[in-house]
Amino acid sequence: MPWSVAPLRLGRAWVTAADPATLRTRWAALAAAEGAERARLFRPTRARTPETGAAALPGQRTRTGRFAREPGPCPEPVRVLSEFFHEQWLLPDQRLIDAARPELWRVRDARQLFTVEDPELLVTAHLPAGRPGRVRPLHRRPGGAEPNLAPGLLDFLGGRYRTRVAPEDVLCWALAAGRPGPAGYEVPLAADPDRWRTGVDLGRRLLTVQLRGARGGEPPRLPGGHRPYVRAALPGRPDGPVYEPETRTLHLGGGQISPVPAGAWEYQVRGVRVLEGWFEARTRHWHAEAGGLEALGPADWPQEWTSELLGLITTLSLLAGLAPERAAFRPGPLLPAALLREGGILPPPRWSRRPASVLDHQEEGPGGQFALPL
Repeated sequence: MPWSVAPLRLGRAWVTAADPATLRTRWAALAAAEGAERARLFRPTRARTPETGAAALPGQRTRTGRFAREPGPCPEPVRVLSEFFHEQWLLPDQRLIDAARPELWRVRDARQLFTVEDPELLVTAHLPAGRPGRVRPLHRRPGGAEPNLAPGLLDFLGGRYRTRVAPEDVLCWALAAGRPGPAGYEVPLAADPDRWRTGVDLGRRLLTVQLRGARGGEPPRLPGGHRPYVRAALPGRPDGPVYEPETRTLHLGGGQISPVPAGAWEYQVRGVRVLEGWFEARTRHWHAEAGGLEALGPADWPQEWTSELLGLITTLSLLAGLAPERAAFRPGPLLPAALLREGGILPPPRWSRRPASVLDHQEEGPGGQFALPL
């Protein structure tokens, strides 16, 4: 996947929240403030201050003049992925974001998938925001018109494996066979067509779990008898989480959820339990040290968060269940890199490492000017 983009750099934490209502409240508070108070709430950086104008993000309708002069109405929040399986909402106003990566917004649509190395490969249908790894879209243009793969790779693999190979097949193979390496995420290619099909099948199951029902699919479920349920209602401001392995129960204050497999509780990314990180991010505005716009959020635990927590437990449980199969998977004999070089596939051409020119309509730049195509 030659074209990669640095992750969005938000610059201020208050532009994301667990629910859209919180973002609208924060926007209203910032727009109503004036002078030094507005600057304090804004959290200026070198890239963005209340006096900075910026182009409207592709597909979004926002003001492009200085926020201090014309904040305008609150833009409709969009769903993003901020941490590992932590879906949040973002204010899509480039005046508030240090580096919003408009090239990613141009290819964001119902068919797009984004990969992030974190350090394992994570695939999401939502725009990754504020994550550390580089972002690689599966498609270079909207509508899935052009895969972000080395030119000629699909035809080459189709000939070797005697079957049609789609861009998503390559992505599924990468999920199954790829591993973090010294040079980044490394994806070997199998020489045997049967190993290819086995890997793609495993990767497709991983992809289904990671997407969590996005793009119109059904959210993954655990078999009956293994699905987590709320055994005791969560209090208004729960403490926790605390895990009881003997009963496979997750305690949040007086609230209880079970059964929660140990694999879901122990699932970690960069040394942090995903469930603990998810809970901490949701309740950060309750902390005594929270201030400014970041302190604005729901006064009590919303019911929607409980539903999202149950879905997250299901996702982590299924991934933990697939982990042994993925760890044991081997691609077998590999295709020599020399074959790819002889076929002109490696190294990929320079143009494939840059974003495609997809500007087929006028985009409003800073101060009402118009952006020009690449």
